Amino acid sequence: MSVTLVLPDGYGYVILTAVASIFMTMWKAVQVGKARKEFKVDYPAMYSDKSALFNCYQRAHQNTLENYPQFLLLLLLAGIEMPCVSALAGLVWIAGRVVYGLGYQTGDPQKRARGAFAYIGLLTLFLLTVKLSLRLL
Repeated sequence: MSVTLVLPDGYGYVILTAVASIFMTMWKAVQVGKARKEFKVDYPAMYSDKSALFNCYQRAHQNTLENYPQFLLLLLLAGIEMPCVSALAGLVWIAGRVVYGLGYQTGDPQKRARGAFAYIGLLTLFLLTVKLSLRLL
């Protein structure tokens, strides 16, 4: 038995956006690694009881990873409905997560809110995925 999957023109942009998101998560991991050395937080400790700033780096990365599966699912499904819009929404989410991380890494957790515009991208992906599911009913 074979299955033929037909993807819309432009779906490559969706895939490239997914790849770009991998680089964003890797960048955050590198930031945590550097902070581990700077603040002397040895493995396997996830957080520091001495450095709130290190914990901000770690939370910025961890929170992104906590939200990453939902993002990828919505991106890949929404891309079936509208690939170019989905790719753009995905890039908005990625940019928002970078700004979120940079804000958090200042040591003032309130500054992470600067990246809240990422939710515009995520909401767009969510709505496009719902649109796709309704069309397929």
